[in-house]
Amino acid sequence: MTSRITQKELESYLWGAAVLLRGLIDAGDYKQFIFPLVFLKRLSDVYDEEHTAAMGIYGEEEHANLPENHRFAIPDGAHWDDIRKVTSDVGTAILRATRAIESANPDTLPGVFGDGDWSNRDLLPDATLSDLIEHFSTKTLSVANLPEDELGNGYEFLIKKFADDSGHTAQEFYTNRTLVHLMTMMLKPEPGESVYDPTCGTGGMLISTAAELRRQGKEWRNLRLYGQELNYGTSAIARMNLFLHGVADGHIAHGDVLADPAFHDAHGRLRTFDVVLANPPYSIKTWNRAAFAKDPHGRNMWGVPPQGRADYAFFQHIARSLDPKTGRAAILFPHGVLFRREEAALREELVKSDLVECILGLGAGLFYNSPMEAVVITLRANKPVEQRGRVLFINAVHEVSREQAQSFLREGHQQKILDAYQSFHEQEGFVAASSIDEIAEKDYSLAIPLYVAGARAASADEQIGMDHAIAQWRKAVKSSDAAIDRVLAFLRQEIAQ
Repeated sequence: MTSRITQKELESYLWGAAVLLRGLIDAGDYKQFIFPLVFLKRLSDVYDEEHTAAMGIYGEEEHANLPENHRFAIPDGAHWDDIRKVTSDVGTAILRATRAIESANPDTLPGVFGDGDWSNRDLLPDATLSDLIEHFSTKTLSVANLPEDELGNGYEFLIKKFADDSGHTAQEFYTNRTLVHLMTMMLKPEPGESVYDPTCGTGGMLISTAAELRRQGKEWRNLRLYGQELNYGTSAIARMNLFLHGVADGHIAHGDVLADPAFHDAHGRLRTFDVVLANPPYSIKTWNRAAFAKDPHGRNMWGVPPQGRADYAFFQHIARSLDPKTGRAAILFPHGVLFRREEAALREELVKSDLVECILGLGAGLFYNSPMEAVVITLRANKPVEQRGRVLFINAVHEVSREQAQSFLREGHQQKILDAYQSFHEQEGFVAASSIDEIAEKDYSLAIPLYVAGARAASADEQIGMDHAIAQWRKAVKSSDAAIDRVLAFLRQEIAQ
């Protein structure tokens, strides 16, 4: 007997757990306790569902319990029902059960439940944990009741709600999903390809590629998804998120991608990928610049970024991670990477590499809980012949909607931008295509107002207006110098006569 759970019921059920924690712990910490409990409940209920199905086939417990009848093993004492019976030291029981499940599934689940402080009874008293367990016990999270994509959508709902409650800290684990969808459509992932996010947060960008193929009716289960995340708890949530979306071939590593990239090929070289989607942390100051200057993977091919801004370190890591034949990337950055003076030499090498395909300027608020305007830069390792030596600039600063203090891209915004990107044709006031020589004339600045007539400056951490003025001044100086040279040549000729 099943009881199908609607999306509205699921959202109310999931958020009801967060309500039980209000006032006890910070909103930013909800995720390290609620996500593992949801995942444990799902594993237990699916195990029971698989057991029932096996009993229908074999008719006896011994055969129904065989490992081949279950995707994940749940050891004795680690099932949800076992935890529900515990009345004291509940947090310790949860921790013991989750560690037992991780150990019983060494190839798939090690570390997946994260590092929540379950045994801290001052933080989470037994009564609160018992209330949480009883709350989650009110529904059966079987596949019949809640298919993978629907539970995955519920996880995404919860991730966004936690981001809303967490304020400025949200950026590290949540990227605006309407923008992620646009970036995914721009790169057009195909079945069987490898997809990589070097700063993957909760895995939303990786999941978006599978969701897009599923939406198109294409095979999505053979995508090979790879991500790395610095925050241990967030990397655990990403792994749970992939499992709950039905992604079998997902690889999430924990660690600092600049100091120690996790993925390598059989020869120990940096692994390359077909598709890279990324929203790197912007302008971080605490990174090992000295080590990057001697990077063994050659990720400093354009130079070494300034200590106060690691953006071009992530940029170069992504460029090095592109498959030389099929590789393409979409990276979300603040506008400053287009024109900041301290990165001028790096930017020049970037442009000369002819990897840059498109500079897409977007409106304010698409960085989560931040008023900054966003820019998406796409790279392509193997451009079509007609696009080589050229860069597309799209001024989509007005293609954004804002409701209830949230900015997002409507379907019409996404389609307009996607059409402009795919056509690679100029549109006055909206799209321009400029050659590398033309960019060189502007001292390799990629500021969109220099190329798209009528585009306004971004309100980023520096003003483009000054950069634009300097570029125009330099251009005028060159013209003036040329005119003076002509006059002097004329005068010399007159004197000689």
